[in-house]
Amino acid sequence: MAILLDSENNVFTLQTNHSMYQMKADRYGVLLHTWFGEKGKIFDYSYLITYADRGFSGNPYDVDDERTYSLDALPQEYPTYGSGDYRGSALKVRYPDGTTSCELRYVKHEVLEGKYSIPGLPAIYQMPENKADTLVITLEDTRKVFYVHLYYGVMEDLDIITRSVRIENHSDAPIYLENVQSTCVDYLHGEFDLHTFYGRHVKERNYQRAAIHHGIQSVGSTRGMSSHQYNPFLILSDKDTTETSGNCYGFSFLYSGDFLGSAEFDTYNQTRLLLGIHPGNFQYRLEPDETFCSPEVAMTYSNKGLEHLSHTYHKAYRNNLCRGKFKKARRPVLLNSWEGVYFDFNGEKLLQMARDAASMGIELFVMDDGWFGKRDKDVSGLGDWFVNEKKLGCTLGELSEQIHALGLQFGIWFEPECVSEDSDLYRAHPDWALKVPGKAPTRSRYQLVLDFSRADVRDYIFKQMCQVLDSAKIEYLKWDFNRSISDIYSAVLPADKQGEVAHRFILGLYDMLDKLGRRYPNMLIEGCCGGGGRFDAGMLYYSPQIWGSDNTDAVERLTIQYGSSFCYPISAIGSHVSQCPNEQTGRYTPINTRATVAMSGTFGYELDVNHMTPAEKEVVKSQIFEFKKYYDLIQYGRYYRLTDPMKTKDYHCWQFAAEDKSEALLCVVALQIRPNGPGCWTKLRGLDPDSIYEINGEEYPGDVLMNAGIPLPKATEEYESFRIHIQKK
Repeated sequence: MAILLDSENNVFTLQTNHSMYQMKADRYGVLLHTWFGEKGKIFDYSYLITYADRGFSGNPYDVDDERTYSLDALPQEYPTYGSGDYRGSALKVRYPDGTTSCELRYVKHEVLEGKYSIPGLPAIYQMPENKADTLVITLEDTRKVFYVHLYYGVMEDLDIITRSVRIENHSDAPIYLENVQSTCVDYLHGEFDLHTFYGRHVKERNYQRAAIHHGIQSVGSTRGMSSHQYNPFLILSDKDTTETSGNCYGFSFLYSGDFLGSAEFDTYNQTRLLLGIHPGNFQYRLEPDETFCSPEVAMTYSNKGLEHLSHTYHKAYRNNLCRGKFKKARRPVLLNSWEGVYFDFNGEKLLQMARDAASMGIELFVMDDGWFGKRDKDVSGLGDWFVNEKKLGCTLGELSEQIHALGLQFGIWFEPECVSEDSDLYRAHPDWALKVPGKAPTRSRYQLVLDFSRADVRDYIFKQMCQVLDSAKIEYLKWDFNRSISDIYSAVLPADKQGEVAHRFILGLYDMLDKLGRRYPNMLIEGCCGGGGRFDAGMLYYSPQIWGSDNTDAVERLTIQYGSSFCYPISAIGSHVSQCPNEQTGRYTPINTRATVAMSGTFGYELDVNHMTPAEKEVVKSQIFEFKKYYDLIQYGRYYRLTDPMKTKDYHCWQFAAEDKSEALLCVVALQIRPNGPGCWTKLRGLDPDSIYEINGEEYPGDVLMNAGIPLPKATEEYESFRIHIQKK
């Protein structure tokens, strides 16, 4: 059983294959958190909690004179604001009288068969082969105004426990939700490291590990998107945890908007982890009989290090988060027009690119920005989603037909959430943009953001998109969003509901993506947000791959893709071979290295193939052949981080290994050339220690390759790379 109940003592124990999570409603009805970690004997772990008279830590009124009982020091499952717990809170509610002091007490619990879903929001789902159950614990505020339903999805064989919260107003007056976190986990000890992923545009998801210290350490976003700056994924680990050993806890937020993740190390050396919607742009007016649903957090525990934690997320997100045809179907190798020609193209120029692409074995041609409205540069045209036939010299259907005649599939770019002031749409409906009355809006890339919290705005854009998509045979759509959100104000909502706009915007985004996926089930959708600005688990529910970064430099991509791999599967990371010198860095890297890095993602090309030499085109042919050969190994095998590109000096190495240990692929990039330098070795992982493997015609025992390693080839040029196949005999 995944959910074990001790009804006599109100102890709730959740078990996956390798982890255990426990709560207890104590004699006062306070829901305490007692355990999250290694799976052990079924026992009441509340014995670990110590009680002491803490000066200046208050006591709930209903505990009478028990001064050792204080919410300020107890590990709670869902702590509230204003209740005498002065640490970070999971819930803050403003009552009709303006007060915010709130306490919750246990009411009831219910076990549901299968995994819950969340209306209008992404969530991990159960497949027929999965074991899953849901526990719902209901709490009520002591003023008898609302219920808090805590949802726990126990994905036993996935080693995942998910959490979501539903706030139900059962009073006769509205209340205001000012902070609703999706998860809180209290640890009785605090000697942890916090792992986060920071960055900026063209430099996303840099891995960072630091010891937590007294106080609050947090990452988050108020940009209206999960952001390039911080990723909504955190890890807590023991200080001695490595890739292959030690305790670690993962927290992944399935949401694409504002978020806040924090770790608080309090003055009693306890740690509180909170993750949910950032309260900065959030206030939700909850009407009588209305229920608010929070986004989901997926939690996992590993006692085998960071590598095992990553594998858990990779498998769950590939199989139980991504949806649709391309969850399993092989995705085509594509050529994207953007870095090759930018806005400077017509139909014939694109067709010439497509002809060369087809001759090299590329399978999908993607026409990026510039095909619609008045759009020869980025200052106009967004929102006018009609084909500029004058620029193309033909209809979209005719262009698609000619591209398909070459044996290629055809894809197209959209940026549905934004609008240019120089557009027919904005001139007709300026109130459709997010902007504050009486204040000039903040521009970014010469564009504003449409109010996707409004159904009428979404319906108009969706209709425009469908007219384009129905006019031609289109197998791929790139959904882009090239700015942060500011000036958050909706022209159709009253003042006390403006705090809902940022969240309703994300719900509107999800609604659009869901409708697109249902209407065009055979179309591959790739998410993008100026590269990796919305690289999060929420987007994977609607698009199985996300453009990893607008930085296509192969060396820069090493750190970006390394950081991404801690949570997100390789099959989700959009990655392309681009031209050299690189557009972002001016760096030259060998075309083989660019392919090695791009193959550790969805793999495609983004350059003007018309300018490639015959020799380069032959190289591309062989690269595509090789990628197809190892497609299943790369996309569905286990990924191993053998080195850290932010620390290693000579070589960066990573590896794919088949689930059945029948083969592996070692990828190596030389980071520097040292004259008369020392030899370098790397130890492989994920092999069968008792089997023999063949590498370049030589045979090696699996345990030798993992314990002693193999010498790395000597690089003869800067940034040279090697792909080494390991085959079980």
